[in-house]
Amino acid sequence: MIFITGDMHGEQERFESFRKYGEPDWTADDYLIVCGDFGYLFADDDRENAFLDTLEEKPYTICFIDGNHENFPAICRCPAEIWNGGVIHRIRRNVVHLTRGQVFTICERNFFTMGGAYSVDRYMRIEGRSYWKQELPDNGEYREASQNLKECGGRVDYILTHTAPREIIRRIGYYPDPHDMELTGFLEWIMYDVEFKEWFFGHWHTDRRIGDKFRAVFRDVVSIT
Repeated sequence: MIFITGDMHGEQERFESFRKYGEPDWTADDYLIVCGDFGYLFADDDRENAFLDTLEEKPYTICFIDGNHENFPAICRCPAEIWNGGVIHRIRRNVVHLTRGQVFTICERNFFTMGGAYSVDRYMRIEGRSYWKQELPDNGEYREASQNLKECGGRVDYILTHTAPREIIRRIGYYPDPHDMELTGFLEWIMYDVEFKEWFFGHWHTDRRIGDKFRAVFRDVVSIT
């Protein structure tokens, strides 16, 4: 089974909160996917590495797309490889970063991934220490995403992003930030041009369904059977 949740920001107690969703019984056949702001490599220190070691003891696989609050150099130092049809960074045996613009096959379902967003709190952060410019996709990542969607015939089962298309951002009561208009506009193009069953995103720290196909996730854990 696949379980999807939102921003974790390196909060170790989040894994305890998953007990009510049956986490102690999850097995090697199960996957937890985090829609950005995973955050367990943010400080890149001994405490975080020790916790990642404890996550490696879990039987299930933990996958995450990147958000804006990630330490991108720390993630990218991890080995890159092809996994289930797309490029990942392998953080631990069972912890993987799903890179941008990929199509992964998990439990016989196809997932398109597109992490990234703009940090509206940049003014409170220090570049290279608490935010990194890689938080927004570059042209190469947009091209690769477009090519991978073309190769799968513009059709996937699920879409996983950190932020959302502009129209969806407005529907949850926010205004798209001008600093990531390129990204949210790209996601809006995908919304109209790609066939999909359901779209999950994080970033906005809310748990709610928007229409029939979109779902914002934060604290909730949504299962796909």
